[in-house]
Amino acid sequence: MIHPLILVAVFLLSTVVGYFIIRTVPSLLHTPLMSGMNALSGVTIVGAIVATGVAFLAGEGVFSQIAGGLAIVLAAVNVFGGFGVTHRMLRMFDKKKK
Repeated sequence: MIHPLILVAVFLLSTVVGYFIIRTVPSLLHTPLMSGMNALSGVTIVGAIVATGVAFLAGEGVFSQIAGGLAIVLAAVNVFGGFGVTHRMLRMFDKKKK
């Protein structure tokens, strides 16, 4: 069984890494909120993959593995949706073709 402190440590590490990634994103590219959420969701995917892999290798129940897989899928949808919205926002600044 995975010790709960390991899972808390993975969560805290993901939070710290996400914070430092968000802090370094230049606001001139696009809205800081969108870029920050994309970076945070990318770190969330890494954390979910690690937690799901540890649960699988430790022989945890099927529920833990399904919940981890669902977390990976939802975080991926958030990342791709965020990049889609950001791309659409940046297209507004393209010069109009004549």
